[in-house]
Amino acid sequence: MAWPSIFQRGTLLSQFSHHHVVVFLLTFFSYSLLHASRKTFSNVKVSISKQWTPSAFNTSIELPVEVFVFGTLTEWLHFYNKGLYCSLWIVNGLLQSTGWPCVVAVMGSWFGKAGRGVVFGLWSACASVGNILGACLASSVLQYGYEYAFLVTAAVQFAGGIIIFFGLLVSPEEIGLPGIEAEENFEEDSHRPLISGAENEDEAEPNYSIQEDKTITQVKAISFYQACCLPGVIAYSLAYACLKLVNYSFFFWLPFYLSNNFGWKEAEADRLSIWYDVGGIIGGTLQGFISDVLQKRAPVLALSLLLAIGSLVGYSRSPNDKSINALLMAVTGFFIGGPSNMISSAISADLGRQELIQGSSEALATVTGIVDGTGSIGAAVGQYLVSLIQDSLGWMWVFYFFILMTSCTILFISPLIVREMCYLMQRRQTRILSG
Repeated sequence: MAWPSIFQRGTLLSQFSHHHVVVFLLTFFSYSLLHASRKTFSNVKVSISKQWTPSAFNTSIELPVEVFVFGTLTEWLHFYNKGLYCSLWIVNGLLQSTGWPCVVAVMGSWFGKAGRGVVFGLWSACASVGNILGACLASSVLQYGYEYAFLVTAAVQFAGGIIIFFGLLVSPEEIGLPGIEAEENFEEDSHRPLISGAENEDEAEPNYSIQEDKTITQVKAISFYQACCLPGVIAYSLAYACLKLVNYSFFFWLPFYLSNNFGWKEAEADRLSIWYDVGGIIGGTLQGFISDVLQKRAPVLALSLLLAIGSLVGYSRSPNDKSINALLMAVTGFFIGGPSNMISSAISADLGRQELIQGSSEALATVTGIVDGTGSIGAAVGQYLVSLIQDSLGWMWVFYFFILMTSCTILFISPLIVREMCYLMQRRQTRILSG
C-alpha cells in the first residue's frame, strides 16, 4: 500500500517550524474559549429552568412576567427585558459565527495537504476541549449562582482574546515565509488533493499537484454562488446541517437530559457530559488519520456514521448507571463528534483548496463559512425540534429523530461515497495488476 506523504517524508512534525506550533495552539485555544462560553448555556439550563420557569417544578409558584432572560449583569441589576435579551443574543450569535471560518482559514494558510486529516483532526478537538473547559468552569461556580458561570467564562475569553490579538500570525507571508501554495508547487505526485474537481478519476490520478504550471494565478476571492458550485460543497453542507443538528443537540441538551431523565445533580451531569467530548476528540483525530492513509474522506465518514446509528440506539437505552452511561456516551461521541469535527475542519479545508480556486485563503474562508453556516442553520432548527419532540413524545423519540438525521447525513454524501469507493477499488486493482 502506498502510504501518504506524511510517512514518505519522515515525520509530519519535521515539516513544521515553531511558528506552525504557535499558530496551531493559538487558533486551537481561541476557538476552545468560544466553545467554552457556548457550553455555559448548556451547563446552567437546569438552574435557569428552576429559577425562571418554576411551574415546571412547583405548580404553587406563579410564573414571573419575564422568563428565561439570563446573564451576569441582568441578574445582578435585576433588569429583565426581552427586547434587550433578543438583541444581545443576536449580537452574540453574529460574533460567534465569525470564529470558525476565520480560524480554519488561518490554519489552511499555514498547513498544507500533507497530513491534513491528522493535523485538522487533532486541531478540531478545540471545540470538544472548549466544551470540557466550559463544563469544568461552570460546575465549579454553579453553587454561587448560574450568573457566575457566565462571568467566569466571559472573563477567561476576554483574556484569551487579548493574547490572540497580539500573538496570532494570519499567514506565513507576514514574517517572510513562503505560503503553502509555493511549497506545494514542489511536492511530488503523492500530494494529491483529497477533494478533486475532476469528473474522471483516471485523468486526475497521474498528477496530484495543485497546479502544473510554474506560474500560479492566485484567486483572491470568490462569490457565494461560485463557492456553492465547487464540487462537494453543497453535498457536505447539507450533510453537515443534519450532523451538526445531532452533535449540537448533545452539546446543548446532554446535561439537561442526564439531570431530567436520571435525576442526577446538575453539577454531576455537567461533569459526566464531558465524556461525549472525549469520544469526539479521539474520533476526530483517529478518523482524520485513517482518511489520510486512504487519501479519501467520504468512506471513513460513511462507516463512522453507520456505527453512529448503532451507538445512538445503544445510548438511548442506557441504564441508570453513571459508568455505563459515560462509556456509551464516549462511544456515541466518537462516531458522531468525530465525523462532525472532520467535516467542519479537514474537509472544509479540502473543499476550499481545490484546483479551481488554487488555494486562495479568501476562498477557503468563504467555503468554510458556507459549510459551517449551513450546519448552524440545522443546529438552530434542531434545538427547537428537540424541545418540541421531547415535550410531546418523550426522550426516546428524540433519539429516533437523531437516528433519522444521521441517516440523512449519509444520504447527502452517498454520491461522494460511491465515487470514492470506486476510486479506491480501482486503485487497489491497478496495484494488484502492476505488482
